[in-house]
Amino acid sequence: MSSVASQGFQSGNKGSFRGEDFSSPFFFAEGVSPLPRFRRVLLKLSGEILAGSAGFGIDYVSVKTICEQVASVTKAGVEVAMVVGGGNIFRGVEAETQGYDRAQADAMGMLATVINALALQDALEKMGVPTRVQTAVEMRQLAEPFIRRRAIRHLEKGRVVIFAAGTGSPYFSTDTAAALRAAEIDAECLLKGTKVDGIYDKDPKKNETAIFLPHITYLEALSRQLKVMDAAAFSLCMENKIPIIVFNILEAGNLEKLLLENSQIGTIVSAKESGD
Repeated sequence: MSSVASQGFQSGNKGSFRGEDFSSPFFFAEGVSPLPRFRRVLLKLSGEILAGSAGFGIDYVSVKTICEQVASVTKAGVEVAMVVGGGNIFRGVEAETQGYDRAQADAMGMLATVINALALQDALEKMGVPTRVQTAVEMRQLAEPFIRRRAIRHLEKGRVVIFAAGTGSPYFSTDTAAALRAAEIDAECLLKGTKVDGIYDKDPKKNETAIFLPHITYLEALSRQLKVMDAAAFSLCMENKIPIIVFNILEAGNLEKLLLENSQIGTIVSAKESGD
């Protein structure tokens, strides 16, 4: 990847960042802050991230590691919204293979995301971060219904907003829900928190020769059929010019390095080729 310099974006900048060219020679220069401090981001977490080494359920250490980072960047002035999956509790796609009706299974998966969202809310509020959970399916005793303008107002007031229950419709993944919500709240970047450092050309857990990709285009991600996000999510981000950064959220401090210290972390997915 070519070296470039920051274009002078500062924390609290109110200008939209969408559509900026991450590959331009003004973005990644050695010795210069390589990434701007985004004003508003959407952080996507898979349910598996919350399960820790157990692979199932909610691991408090993992939740705490993530929420400490979210609390840090929020208190520094970054507006953070989150979308969380439910794969640590229930997976609709897998349930279908076991004989469940797909729409019914997806509804069960939506409920699993609400459990995860409430766990994240509890951890964040214990750290002094006001947090609201909004669900795509109404359950007023537990959370607010998703209302776009209300969500934006919460963010403007410094509250973290966690979107749960996916899109509220079956057959759509929580990755697609994340891309949709990012577009709706005018997020300047979609951050995909994972267990690995970014995107590789092959599965690094299965292939020692896997090559790390610091930057790819949306079209490359789609043509390679990368599993880090589904095609609908990539397409929605491409259409709305929302850059995606895939990084390891379980390494303590990575979110702060990315958003506050402007470190080169993870893989950027955007419109243009690196070095063009």
